[in-house]
Amino acid sequence: MHAIRWVLVGWFLWPAFAASQVVQPVPILATVDTVQMPAWLERDGRIQALAVGAEVSNGDKIRTGPQARVYLELAEGSGVKLGENAVLMVYSRSLKPTRNFKGALDVMTGAFRLTTPAVQRPNSQRDIAIRIGTATAAPVVNSGATDLWGKADALRDLILLIDGNIEVRHSGASFGMTEALSYFSAPRNAPPVALTRVDPVSFKSWARETEALAGDGAAQRGGKWKVLLARVGQQSEALEVYDKARNAGYAAQVRVRPVGAGAPQKGGQWNYEVMLAQLASEQDAVAVASKIKAQLGFDAVLAQ
Repeated sequence: MHAIRWVLVGWFLWPAFAASQVVQPVPILATVDTVQMPAWLERDGRIQALAVGAEVSNGDKIRTGPQARVYLELAEGSGVKLGENAVLMVYSRSLKPTRNFKGALDVMTGAFRLTTPAVQRPNSQRDIAIRIGTATAAPVVNSGATDLWGKADALRDLILLIDGNIEVRHSGASFGMTEALSYFSAPRNAPPVALTRVDPVSFKSWARETEALAGDGAAQRGGKWKVLLARVGQQSEALEVYDKARNAGYAAQVRVRPVGAGAPQKGGQWNYEVMLAQLASEQDAVAVASKIKAQLGFDAVLAQ
C-alpha cells in the first residue's frame, strides 16, 4: 500500500507518495506538452489529472473529457495530438526510446493525429504502430515525414493520410496508402469503404477535432497565465478544492503564502491558494475560468 503525505516545496504544497519498496526508474516514452483540460492519466490503477510536463511510460492510459485536447511529444521526436473524449494507451518495451523507439499507440476511442519528423535524431530508429479501433496504421520505416489522422467512434474507424507513406491492416488484409488526403473507413457492421479522397470541408472539420487553438483554454509548457480557484485559510479547505478539481481532470496545485509581510513565525498565519497554472494566454485563462465556474462551481478568476 502507498501512503500520501504533503510536503512544502518552495511556496507550493505537493503530494508525496511514500512506498514500502524502491521503485526502479522506467523509460519515459512521451512528455505532455499541452493540455486543454479536463484530462487524466491512468497508471497502475491510479487515476490523476493530466498536467503539462507529465511523463508517459509503458502501459499508461490518457483520457480526455469534453472539449479537451492533449499534445504529446514522443521520446523519439514525433508529435501526438488527442481530441475530446478520447482514450489512448501507450506501449513500448524500448529501454532507450529516444534512440530506438519501437511501440504501439492504441486509440481506443476519439480523434488522434501523429506527425513524425522527416529527419530522425542521429543514430535513432522509429517503429510505431497505431491501432485505431479495428484498424492499424504504421508509418513505413525510413520513408521520411508522416502525418496521419484517425478516429474511432460508434459509427466507424477511420484513417486519413495527410502526408507520407503508411501501411494499413484491417481484418487480416494489408495495403499501403501513399496518396495525400485519402482515407480508409471501416463502418460498424458493414464492409470497409474503398480508399476515398477527403473533401476540403471534411478535412478542415476533422483536423479541428485535434487542434487546441488560441483562446480554447489550453495550458502548455512556457505558459505564464494562472487561474485562481480558491484562496482559503486552512490547509484542509485547500485540499478539498484541490481534490475536487483534480478528480474532475483539472491539474490544480496548491500555493502557500504567508499572511502579511515576510515569512510567519511558528504559529503564524498562511493563505492557501488553489490554482491552475501554465495557461498559454490571457484568453486561454479566461476560457478555463469560465469552464471551471460552469462545471465545478468555483468562483475562478485570473491570478498573478
